[in-house]
Amino acid sequence: MSNQNFRSILTGSFSTPCADNPTVAMIEAAYRHAGIDARYINCDVKAGNLAAAVRGAVAMEWVGFNCSLPHKVAVIEYLDELAEAARIIGAVNCVAIRDGRLVGNNTDGKGFLASLREVIDPAGKKVFLLGAGGAARAIAVELGLAGVAHITVVNRDPAKAGTIAALVRDNTKSDATARPWVGNARVPEGTDIVINATSVGLGDADTMVEVDLDTLAKGQVVADVIPNPPMTRFLREARQRGCTPLDGLGMLVNQGVIGVELWLGRTLDAGVMKQTLRDIFGASDAG
Repeated sequence: MSNQNFRSILTGSFSTPCADNPTVAMIEAAYRHAGIDARYINCDVKAGNLAAAVRGAVAMEWVGFNCSLPHKVAVIEYLDELAEAARIIGAVNCVAIRDGRLVGNNTDGKGFLASLREVIDPAGKKVFLLGAGGAARAIAVELGLAGVAHITVVNRDPAKAGTIAALVRDNTKSDATARPWVGNARVPEGTDIVINATSVGLGDADTMVEVDLDTLAKGQVVADVIPNPPMTRFLREARQRGCTPLDGLGMLVNQGVIGVELWLGRTLDAGVMKQTLRDIFGASDAG
C-alpha cells in the first residue's frame, strides 16, 4: 500500500471581487519553494455567504484564511478570539483555525511594520500619516504599539483622522493628533517617517498624492502602501529629494509571511514572494 499523502494543507482568501488579488500567486510560489504541500485558494465570497464560507473552512479543516473587503469587520462575529491588535483596530484580515477555534488577527499594520523595520526602527520617531481608512488605522495602531513618539494623522475628513488618533492615544503609549488635509499637505519639521496610506497612485504611475514636496526633508523615510506600481510617483519624487523610499510590496509580502506563520508555524521565503509580485507587476527597483 502506498505511503504517499495526496491531501494538501488548505489555506486561502475570502473577498469580493477577488480576481485581481495576487496573494495567491506569491504564497503558492513560496509554498512550492519551501516544499510545503499546501494550497492557497482565492475565493469570491459575497457578503451574504460569509457565514457559510467560514463554516465551510472549518468543515474542510482549513488551517486558516485571509479576509479582504468587504469582510474585515463582518467576520468578527464568527470568531472565537481576537488578537490584541485586531481587537484595537476593530478589523480582521487573517484567521487561524486551531482545534476548531477561530482566532482573528490583523496583519495589515504588522506587514507594514515589518517592512518599515528593514530601513528604520520606528520607536521614538515622529510619523506623518496620510489617510484615515482601514490601512491607515491598522498602521497607526501597530506603530503605536511599536512605541513611536508621535503620529500626525491627516485626512480630508478630520473626524476620521481624529478617531484614529484617539485610538492610538487610548490603546498605546504613543501620542497622536489629527489634522485636516487641505490642499497639498505640508510635512512638519522634525518628521522622521512619512506614510501615504491612501489608494492614490494605485495602478497609475503618474498620479501624485497631494503633498507639498518642498516640505520633505533629506534623510526622511517616505513610505507608500501601494504595491502596484511599487515605485509610485510619490516615492520617485521623494527619492529625488534625498529621502529613503519604501514601497508597498514589502507590506504585502510580509502580510503573507506573517499569515502563514500563524497558520503553519513556518516562515516562507519573502524574496521568492516579492520576486513573484515584481514579475506580475512588471516592476523593478528602478520604478
